[in-house]
Amino acid sequence: MLQITYHGHSCFELEAEGHRIIIDPFLSGNENADVKPSDVKVEAVLVTHGHGDHVGDAIEIARSNDCVVVSNFELSNWFSAKNLQSHPMHIGGSHDFDFGRVKVVPALHGSALPDGSYGGEPAGFFITMGGRTVYHAGDTALFSDMGLYGRLYPIDAAFLPIGDNFTMGVDDAVEAAVLCGAKLAIPMHYSTFPVIETDPKEFLRKAELRGVKSKVMGYGEKLNI
Repeated sequence: MLQITYHGHSCFELEAEGHRIIIDPFLSGNENADVKPSDVKVEAVLVTHGHGDHVGDAIEIARSNDCVVVSNFELSNWFSAKNLQSHPMHIGGSHDFDFGRVKVVPALHGSALPDGSYGGEPAGFFITMGGRTVYHAGDTALFSDMGLYGRLYPIDAAFLPIGDNFTMGVDDAVEAAVLCGAKLAIPMHYSTFPVIETDPKEFLRKAELRGVKSKVMGYGEKLNI
């Protein structure tokens, strides 16, 4: 069993078998976040790309927990320069950690870091913990290779951006859910800022019309899969 907790924007905590990780911990400055960085107790921080609303509080959380940051090679070098533990990965690669397995897959987006330096290629993650596999798509547009994912990986839940403007909007996210064959689709990256204000219920309606089970998670809500 895997427990998913949603902290707003693109931030999720995953917990299984005594292990806990956090993805894209944008908490400070996010009015929708239900926790503070000091509340987070994890053994790894995963960062999909370098934008400030995804790097977020990764540095503070990694330092306070004395834990590793998992990201692409360029981001890993940036974190290492700040005297943090880091594990570099890149597109197509996978690695077994104590908490589970991580595979890095493409995302169509950008990845400049908060200080303007180059952040490498943006990514999504396939994370396997507690016998379940989730797909965190990161910030991305729709692309046809998502159709391969359902053939290659058993996706128990897909976290998909729906906010439009910077990423997929609702219609493209629904198509992504269909393409990747997720057993459950969970929307993310919406309504944090006015420019990505979106009604997630529209995603629910349209996904279910396409035969995709979906769920809108509240801030701080936990879900077991």
